[in-house]
Amino acid sequence: MIKPELICPAGTPAALRSAVDAGADAVYCGFQNATNARNFTGLNFTVPELEKSVAYAHERGTKVLITLNTFPPAGKFDLWKEAVDNCARLGVDAIIVADIAVAHYAKTHHPDLRIHLSVQAAASSPEAITYYVKEFGVKRIVLPRIMTVSEIRGLVEEIPCEVETFIFGNHGLMVEGRCSLTNYATGLSTNMDGACSPAACVKYERDADDNMSTKLCDYTIDRFGPNETAGYPTICKGRYKCDARDGGYYAFEEPISLNASDMLPELINAGVHAFKIEGRQRSRAYVKKVVAAFREAVDSIMAGQEPKLADLVALTEGQKQTEGALKTKKWR
Repeated sequence: MIKPELICPAGTPAALRSAVDAGADAVYCGFQNATNARNFTGLNFTVPELEKSVAYAHERGTKVLITLNTFPPAGKFDLWKEAVDNCARLGVDAIIVADIAVAHYAKTHHPDLRIHLSVQAAASSPEAITYYVKEFGVKRIVLPRIMTVSEIRGLVEEIPCEVETFIFGNHGLMVEGRCSLTNYATGLSTNMDGACSPAACVKYERDADDNMSTKLCDYTIDRFGPNETAGYPTICKGRYKCDARDGGYYAFEEPISLNASDMLPELINAGVHAFKIEGRQRSRAYVKKVVAAFREAVDSIMAGQEPKLADLVALTEGQKQTEGALKTKKWR
C-alpha cells in the first residue's frame, strides 16, 4: 500500500512555514501574477520570497510545487516562460500546469523539471491523461472533484502516471478551466488572469433593515439577513431570484466544503498517490490546523490504526461539509 503525499496550500510565506511545520509532505503556491489561478492582491510569492521559502521547505524535507495553472492569452506567453525559468532556477520540485504550450516549453527547455497536470486541464479519461504523459512527460494528474472512488480506482489501473485528488476545502464542481462567469461580470478571466471574483470588484451594501447585499461589480450575488454571516460574492455560489421560486435559491451550487476525511482508507486502497488540501486564500491558522489533522490521520491509517480527526466544521465554507462525488457508487 502506497503512503500518499499530503499536499498543502500556501498563499503566503508565513502560511508555507505553517504548512511545513505542521507536517506537509509538499506545499503548493504561486507567483504574484496571472500565471496562477489565485491571483489576488496580498497573496502569493515574489521571486525572492519563493527562493527563501524553497530553502526553508527543503531544509525540513518538504517539497515545493508551483501552480502555473492558467492559460496564457495571445501575445503574453513570455510571463509564463519566465515563471517556468524561475521555477527551474530555484529548484522547485514540480510545476502544476494546465496549458499545453506551457507544458511543452517546460519539457523542451527544462527537461529535468517535473510536470504535474492541473485540475484546470480537466483531464479525466485514460486517453486524455495518457496523451499528456506521452507528449509532455507529465508525472502526476490532479483529478477533477467529480470523480468517484470506483472511477479513480479504475483510472489508476489504466494510466502511466501518479494521481492526486482533493480531500478538503472548496467544493467547486464547475468544469475546471472552462468557467466564464467572473469574466462575464468583471471582464477579468479566472482562467487567463487568475482572478475569480477579484477584490476590486467586490461590494458590500447594507440596507435600512440591516440586510447585507454582496455584489460583484453591479451584480447582486447574494443577500443576507441581520443574523447571517455574509459570504464572499462568488457567482457560482450566489443565491438568485426566480419567478418560479419563493425567495432566493442557489442556481449553480450551494457554498459547502469538501471533507473526505472518512474516505481516506478507501482512497489509499484505490491507489491515490497524493491528497490535496484546498485553501491558498485561507489564514496560516487554518493551514496549521487542517494540515496537522490530516497529517495525523494519514499516519494513523498507514500504521493500521483508526484515524482521529479534529472537528473541522468550523473551518469549512458555509459551515456545511460533503464527501461530494467521491462517495457516489456510480457517476451519472
